[in-house]
Amino acid sequence: MAKTRVIGLDIGTTMVRAAELEFGSGAPTRRGPATLVRYGEAPLPIGAVRDGEVVEQPLVALAIRGLWASQKFASKNVVIGVGNQRVVVRELAVPAMPMAQVRATLPFQVQELLPMSTDEALLDFYPVEQVDGENGSVLQGLLVAAVRDTVSANVLAVESAGLLPTMVDLNALALLRAMVRGTLGRQTVALVDVGARVTDVVIASHGVPRFIRTVPMGGQDVTDAIARAMGISLPEADALKRHLGVGFGVPDDHADAAAAVEAVARSLVEAIRNTFVYYSGNNPGQHIEAAVLTGGGAHLPGFGQYLATATRLEVKLGDPLETVTVARSAGGRESFVGHESLMALPLGLAYGVAA
Repeated sequence: MAKTRVIGLDIGTTMVRAAELEFGSGAPTRRGPATLVRYGEAPLPIGAVRDGEVVEQPLVALAIRGLWASQKFASKNVVIGVGNQRVVVRELAVPAMPMAQVRATLPFQVQELLPMSTDEALLDFYPVEQVDGENGSVLQGLLVAAVRDTVSANVLAVESAGLLPTMVDLNALALLRAMVRGTLGRQTVALVDVGARVTDVVIASHGVPRFIRTVPMGGQDVTDAIARAMGISLPEADALKRHLGVGFGVPDDHADAAAAVEAVARSLVEAIRNTFVYYSGNNPGQHIEAAVLTGGGAHLPGFGQYLATATRLEVKLGDPLETVTVARSAGGRESFVGHESLMALPLGLAYGVAA
């Protein structure tokens, strides 16, 4: 049977990452077997992407072109993601009807739910379940609304690199698709992807997204705080951040830097904890069993323990390669040891075609 390949392209604040998955069954499925046949990443200049949105299109396009040239991806067709404060996710219930009709009627149903005009937004609906309502069957799900300019900026950067975006996915849903296969697909888990400027929190029960929140804070905010406190460059601050971590004893000459790290980490952990509390309060009896961390910011030493203490949950680094075969053409499984949690978004975007 013919094999299918899909490439997920994640445009982060500091890096672009791409993963090419091969599906042997002839069509990709979120729970089906997949093989990673190629993976690569390239750094982005500071300021090229700001708050999850491309602002320097030529610089981002140059990085993507370099990535394609170095890794020899098999196609120029890609699935890309979006996710920042200008992307809104809300719970929504609509009359049961074919999805094409649901999407066509969204602009007339959701204006009061949004902080933007529907004329300025791209709208989509992610169905979760169908239930019986007072007036007939109802589809319950998640409304996704993105400011049109945010999506356009990322699409144009990818097109300028000579690629063709075949689908634009929500980063939070890509995270879900990457992580809730295998054991995690049978639990109620909180997925927490800590990027440079944005942290996505997805609470999923048995593979179904129940709540999504985007927190406008990430690892780069820690670096910035150290740079301000110590009067040093951003690269120096980033190295010091990784050396100090959070929650550890430090020498007196690093006390200001440690205080800066702790202040940002505390704010981020509090926002994540409040998200868990909100979900639990609105879903009695559906307690969160574990929190799974991904993204570069999750590698701050001590951060996982800090979150575990604040939430009283088991917290662990996620491994999106757990149910993926890694081909030799991608470097083999051993080449990604310790790096797995950084790969969740591009892998999940590749799975997005199964949505």
